[in-house]
Amino acid sequence: MSVFEMPDYDGHEDVAFFADKATGYRGLVAIHDSTLGPACGGTRMWAYADSTAALTDALRLSRGMSYKNAMAELPLGGGKSVIIGDARTAKTPAVMRAHGRAVDSLGGRYVTAMDVGMTEADMETMASVTRHVAGYAQPGKSGGDPSPMTAWGVFCGIRAAVAFVNGSDDLKGLRVAIQGVGNVGYDVARYLKEAGAELVVADVNDKNVARAVETLGALAVVPELIHAESADVFAPCALGAILNDTTIPQLKAKIVAGGANNQLARPERHGAAVTARGILYAPDYVINGGGIIRVCGQIYDWSDDDIRARTTRIGATLTEVFAAAKRDNRPTHEVADEIARARIETAKISKAA
Repeated sequence: MSVFEMPDYDGHEDVAFFADKATGYRGLVAIHDSTLGPACGGTRMWAYADSTAALTDALRLSRGMSYKNAMAELPLGGGKSVIIGDARTAKTPAVMRAHGRAVDSLGGRYVTAMDVGMTEADMETMASVTRHVAGYAQPGKSGGDPSPMTAWGVFCGIRAAVAFVNGSDDLKGLRVAIQGVGNVGYDVARYLKEAGAELVVADVNDKNVARAVETLGALAVVPELIHAESADVFAPCALGAILNDTTIPQLKAKIVAGGANNQLARPERHGAAVTARGILYAPDYVINGGGIIRVCGQIYDWSDDDIRARTTRIGATLTEVFAAAKRDNRPTHEVADEIARARIETAKISKAA
């Protein structure tokens, strides 16, 4: 099957494959759309089962970045890159430099940042061979690690969702089940705790769970059952595809709002299934837009206050999506997709005029 025939191909502008025999590096970059600006999205390093799985991930994630950047009203297009390999065992400075050279070969059409398996040190290593890297601490520039701002945006989104369902954004006494309490999920949990919410958490990393239990008074459950907890809000903050044929019937929360990417295993089917159950779903690429806002702020030299204000507006954007979905009796992800596509198309028409 060619890339053009893959289910997740969506008119992508470019898909580039890279390999470096000397380092064992294998990776690819997918540019979905660059109408609004240079394609931007993080690098993910993962032990994919095969190259088809890696390509599928890149295609889906890059499309999501186009929509995420459009919904956040950023001067960026959508792209994503993946490195095939286990970040715990296969990542070396030489591999990072090889990926940096791959990014650099695209001449600024794609700007990378951090995603799963990457650290700020890895970004610095890539930056030694390309200037098209953002989202890590750079002396004299705003921004840095995007995770804290992602978490702030998710918290603002949860508050907006609660307000839409309950008529008030008061989180005191509400029970929130958080799947994944790593960099983003822990900060989301911390904000929720400060707002008076009760926390139930799960993570495949026992240390992450222990930290949430010890510092936030969270109740721990096994990862396989967190989605089915009796809670007001289910907040997926781990890997994607958590909303699927098996899990959706088991959901007890009335709101799904979390930081994970690609939460709907198959959007065309599972978005409608969530809606049919009367559950309010915060489209993932809208609610988790705080990280890319911070990255964009670093690229364009925005102040920290501006970055935070733009991220806080995620709540208002979600409220618009929720209201339109309720009015038209449609799944929220369809409404968000439609708004994002309209913004991109409007920009194309403007550029062509």
